[in-house]
Amino acid sequence: MILNLEEVDHIANLAQLKLSQGEKELYRKQLSAILDYIAILQSADTSGISPTSSVLPSQSVLRDDEIKSGLTTKQLLSNTPNVKDQQFKVPPVLE
Repeated sequence: MILNLEEVDHIANLAQLKLSQGEKELYRKQLSAILDYIAILQSADTSGISPTSSVLPSQSVLRDDEIKSGLTTKQLLSNTPNVKDQQFKVPPVLE
């Protein structure tokens, strides 16, 4: 399908692009080639192919959950400078 310059102007206007005359001619050729390729793809017989959302098998990329022991309170509080009643002591946020 060969586009004319008016169609390229319309597409550029929709995309809010300001094109020079040379750019319009370049894009006319490139867009026409893309549309020709799409026409070739549309002519392929896909009647025997079931619709799919992915060509890859469905699998989880996440690891399985494993129960692990955490830090003790003593280990957790060992790296903080201020501790009170086995809790982090921080300056007040609201006054």
